[in-house]
Amino acid sequence: MHNKRHNNKSSYFTQGLRPFSKTIPQNLKRAIKRGSYNFSYILENWTKIVGKKIADNSYPIKIKMKKGLENGTLILNVLHGKELDVEYSKNEIVDKINVFFGYNFINQVQSKIIREKKEEHKKITLAKSKVRLEKKIKNIQNKNLQNSLKNLLEAYELEK
Repeated sequence: MHNKRHNNKSSYFTQGLRPFSKTIPQNLKRAIKRGSYNFSYILENWTKIVGKKIADNSYPIKIKMKKGLENGTLILNVLHGKELDVEYSKNEIVDKINVFFGYNFINQVQSKIIREKKEEHKKITLAKSKVRLEKKIKNIQNKNLQNSLKNLLEAYELEK
């Protein structure tokens, strides 16, 4: 007779079907257990949750979760000079996030102060690179392409 004790621990399932938990990739399982999808909900709805005043001065960067999906710590980047506004409204932020999720998801809020970065975009001027572009256009052997590129260069200059 067959020994049926080994059938219980095998990786074969009834009619070849597997449980859904066995089909999910391991990395995704870890992310679901940590509650990182809740962080994405907070990012998407940050202005709706905390209001425009707080959302303009801060944004969430990370959530540290303890075991389970309760009593986590939300870490915010706060603009320099606006830290007092956010500091005084920490309890309000915790309450609003917990109401949004419907359970005690966040227990405390920590803030990191950042300086506002002013990004200056470098303006690309055509005048500086015009001579270089004209030399490259002259090296093209196809006359139709060469004329088209010259016309494009002239049209671009006229728009400015």
